[in-house]
Amino acid sequence: MALALWGVDFSSAPSRRKPIVVARGELAGAVLRVQRLQTLERLVDFEALLAEPGPWLGAFDFPFGLPREFVESQALGGTADAVIAELHRRCPNRMAWRALIDAWGQGRPPGQRLIHRATDRARPGISSTSPLQTRYVPVGFMYFEGLSRLVAAGVAIPRLRAGDPGRVAVEAYPGLLAFELIGRRSYKNDASAERLIARKDIVDALEQGRTRLALRLKLTHGQREALVDDASGDRLDAALCLMQAAWASTRPLGGLPADVDPLEGWIATA
Repeated sequence: MALALWGVDFSSAPSRRKPIVVARGELAGAVLRVQRLQTLERLVDFEALLAEPGPWLGAFDFPFGLPREFVESQALGGTADAVIAELHRRCPNRMAWRALIDAWGQGRPPGQRLIHRATDRARPGISSTSPLQTRYVPVGFMYFEGLSRLVAAGVAIPRLRAGDPGRVAVEAYPGLLAFELIGRRSYKNDASAERLIARKDIVDALEQGRTRLALRLKLTHGQREALVDDASGDRLDAALCLMQAAWASTRPLGGLPADVDPLEGWIATA
């Protein structure tokens, strides 16, 4: 059976207005064909996705770990599973998790409160958002809701946890590929002509294989329009995650370095 590939643009509170978007695809040689774009409006739908039988490999746009300094200061545990379990024991909901982060940050100097992991700044010129950020882009909430469900589903995460070898998850960050293709130009959360052109430029580059991943994205006309016309950028982000999933699927242990910190995790292709 062919390996199913997923790129998942995650939301910690999915809804009809802001769903989780899943780009499903299949790799043949260097060509990644998008089979369909799917939206999930509830976290229970995301749980059902994770329960789908393999073989599949998904790249998920949320952090799989926290900065080691934070984990050790809070005595949360020594593995990804232990940390997320202890956080859910201490924090019954996302607001309690935010309060824990805020309390820790209040005793630290400005600029050292929302610290990063090594992988967040592994690529020169770009940094992903701190997993401790729960406002603006609520990446911390995404970690809290996302990783707990990966663990509960029993999926395997290379370098972080054993699990079902037929259902594999890697951490994605679509901003890595977007930055490679269009630099610091903004491409989402706006219906302006400038951002529409930026999305079109990204899609053109993906279809032509102009990334360091050496893969070409194959889209139908309708899929291409969906990626370009979605002003939120969520569908395009899912496709970028799908590219990272495809790259990871061709390499042992998702292509992750051997020295990945088991508390912090690592972004595929970083």
